[in-house]
Amino acid sequence: MAGDYREAAHLPKRRRDGRPAPPEGLPRQRRGTTPQMRARYPDYDVLEQAGHWDDATREVVLARLDPPPLRFFDAEEAASLRAFCDVVLAQDGEPRIPVVEHVDAKLAAGRLEGYQYADMPDDRDTWRLVARGLDEAARERGAASMAAAGPEVRAEVCRAFAAGQLRGGAWARLNVERAWSVVMRDALGAFYAHPWAWNEIGFGGPAYPRGYARLGPGMSESWEGREAFELDPVEDVRRRRLDG
Repeated sequence: MAGDYREAAHLPKRRRDGRPAPPEGLPRQRRGTTPQMRARYPDYDVLEQAGHWDDATREVVLARLDPPPLRFFDAEEAASLRAFCDVVLAQDGEPRIPVVEHVDAKLAAGRLEGYQYADMPDDRDTWRLVARGLDEAARERGAASMAAAGPEVRAEVCRAFAAGQLRGGAWARLNVERAWSVVMRDALGAFYAHPWAWNEIGFGGPAYPRGYARLGPGMSESWEGREAFELDPVEDVRRRRLDG
């Protein structure tokens, strides 16, 4: 491995630039697929458990591997939002979870959250305004668009967005901090609903109808992922506090 992931320096809040360490420091995925084919569970593939799921669950999960074509965003909006999602989800290389396609399907079908902030437009309008605002912010920084911007400009735009510091243009029609919450909620929901993300974090996937049997603290089911690093994060934090 290129880095030692038993130490905490790889975590974003412990790094000077606030970014996670390069994924190349993690083991190469040997079974299944993860974003960028790196993960802490290199020998785990949740899809090997698909035979234990009921038919409806299996159909829903497997459909996430093949998202439908765009129906809500146009090509320019999708390109801008893909660039944004790549930064905030640290998807720096292939394979990538198609987050924008899954958000697009949700918005096209009108599957909204059932609530809306009083000072915000409909979520569908929010996403479109954010796409336009990202391009405007990138142009202010010398790029033709968010999609055409280099890594530094993309990161700068995302930092400003997260801090609620973007102003004017499309942003004037939004509570920027609320807009960040809306798009991150949907982006993270799409990311962590995908089986590749489950492989990355060692999640066992649906346990229906099989259910869970080993319910004791720290006990894992036989089908769940095994981490490549033998380190108890709770004990590690306690040790660092005492050592510091």
